[in-house]
Amino acid sequence: MLNKSKPEEMQSYLADASNLAGGHAARVVFPETAGEVAEVLREASAGGVAVTVSGAGTGVVGGRVPFGGIVLATDRLNRIKEIVAGEQGGRGTVEAGVTLADFRREVEGRGLWYPPDPTEWSCYMGGTVVTNASGARTFKYGATRPYIRRLKIALASGDLLDLARGEVFADSEGRLSIPLGAGRAIEAQLPAYRMPRTRKHAAGYYVEPGMDALDLFIGSEGTLGVVVEIEAALLPKPAGVLGGVVFFTEEEKLLAFVRAAREASLATRAGNNVQQGGGLDARALEYFDAEALGFLRGKYPSIPGDAQGAVFFEQETNAASEEQLMDAWLALLERHEAALDASWFATAERDQTRLREFRHALPVLVNEWLARHGQRKVSTDMSVPDEAFAAMLRFYQETLRASGLQYVIFGHIGDNHVHVNILPRDQDQATQAREIYGRFIARAVSVGGTISAEHGVGKIKRDYLRALYGDEHLRQMAALKRAFDPACILGRGNIFAEEFLSQ
Repeated sequence: MLNKSKPEEMQSYLADASNLAGGHAARVVFPETAGEVAEVLREASAGGVAVTVSGAGTGVVGGRVPFGGIVLATDRLNRIKEIVAGEQGGRGTVEAGVTLADFRREVEGRGLWYPPDPTEWSCYMGGTVVTNASGARTFKYGATRPYIRRLKIALASGDLLDLARGEVFADSEGRLSIPLGAGRAIEAQLPAYRMPRTRKHAAGYYVEPGMDALDLFIGSEGTLGVVVEIEAALLPKPAGVLGGVVFFTEEEKLLAFVRAAREASLATRAGNNVQQGGGLDARALEYFDAEALGFLRGKYPSIPGDAQGAVFFEQETNAASEEQLMDAWLALLERHEAALDASWFATAERDQTRLREFRHALPVLVNEWLARHGQRKVSTDMSVPDEAFAAMLRFYQETLRASGLQYVIFGHIGDNHVHVNILPRDQDQATQAREIYGRFIARAVSVGGTISAEHGVGKIKRDYLRALYGDEHLRQMAALKRAFDPACILGRGNIFAEEFLSQ
């Protein structure tokens, strides 16, 4: 097993995309098998040595940044073990260090498809599991959770747990008993909180009455065990896709269009939308506000000058449905007075790629702007229930306009989950931006929303988890963690402040 301890060799493993500073560790270890991972954890538990699991480093909440102990890098757990096609899809088995891009390439080469689509495809599959990664297609397909069929997990004790969906469930009182073999088991009590009423949620442990034990590890941010192998469900690859970037001159009409497209899509999935909506079923509904379009005009000068917002949408098609669905989308857009002549549509793969490049261009432009000003953005990740979204968006806009700070708002409007990027020019504005962020957190929680819909908690957002759940529920979460990790070696600083783990 490879070990690295020289500062210049370790440096890239002491940071992630959060840019959280100060990461340090004694060494980085590179296990190549599940057994070696288990061995590292067994020794670390015996010595009380903190272990930070390192994936690809694409996370934005500081989860990979170590503050002492050792780093366990999953880079060499990089084998695609099996891809099996069946009549209604298939399954794929991979190690944790396989990139999402490589997995998708192998899967799609066999006529299959893996729906989860976080923006950064260089992420590792293990990272997507422990963060329950999601993206634009979550509106139709959900996040990573529903596609995970089995996990192999190395526990802090050095045990290897091979857990399949449908094997172990919590009882009616929230108690879990997970067998380890030789008559041993992990006995744990689930926290008593109710999760937010949102379609996307990535803050704290997943808890539901009678839940499948497998779901506890999905989204646990490396605090309960180290995922070393994943078996994922696959779907048939869609025959075709219709996409569009549609501009609106009035935001109220844009929001009305989104509500109508969401309702039609949900009705189609429920099987009762044949006459009403013509089978509209968006897999993605993405939003760009007027400020975001202002950023993008430098690269895309054809964006209409009077546009106050835009929506990117996609729907799957086949040869028989493509024309009918295009007509249905155009009719819905015309009814809501979209700027159709100035909007962009695509059915060919090359044109679809251009639309997706437009969708992904904004974060790059924002980061370039921040680099010029020597600052870091303050970025939200909240989601709220359907009925609360319009007022939440107004609260974002009115608060930011009154502040005088520069900002852009964009993201997954189909799930009431938009990202507000506040762009400070100096340290005084950065302080002001963080204060506003706290107000946004309080508002989201007050209307039944979540503090993190897709990025997780990590180290950066753990104080906000207290606003969502309160101290008593955090203590219950910490007790659950100690059932799996008695020495609290895994992911120290992630999700919990030290005060909760020392109780």
